[in-house]
Amino acid sequence: MTERKPAGMRFESWIDRQVREAEERGMFKDLPGRGKPLNIRPDGGDYGQAWARDYALREGVPAEEMLPTPLRLRREAERLEAEVGAMASEADVLEAVSDLNRRIVDWRKMPDGPPVHVRLVSKDAMLEAWRAARRPRAAGASPSVEDPEKAPAPRRSWLPWRRSR
Repeated sequence: MTERKPAGMRFESWIDRQVREAEERGMFKDLPGRGKPLNIRPDGGDYGQAWARDYALREGVPAEEMLPTPLRLRREAERLEAEVGAMASEADVLEAVSDLNRRIVDWRKMPDGPPVHVRLVSKDAMLEAWRAARRPRAAGASPSVEDPEKAPAPRRSWLPWRRSR
């Protein structure tokens, strides 16, 4: 688009004129996929969602960026829990937890998206996970599963509807 819409002309007629003039100049003659149907059929969804998904794939945008804020924050908390062992120091762990908790609190003040509860990440639990990930490296061996004292505790699921208030 190199020119502006003239005053008093409808947008539709202005766009149609530009397309017609480009067609007359032969701008659309050798396009790839000419004469073939567009591949935009969604699998049980609507065309808008299929287009957005395909656009994100083409542009290299991670699917997580399209999630609502509370779900994205939950994913970040899960990722932090999984990657805490690779951090270099306790200060890095505390900084990452503080940053994530700050963003969770900011979202709680002005929530947008679906009403999903996002819990704060426990600094103590993350530090303990970081220390536990460091222990096997320092000892040179992983803890034995047969030894009940060294076996990892089973992870309890968080059930908000069963929590007493």
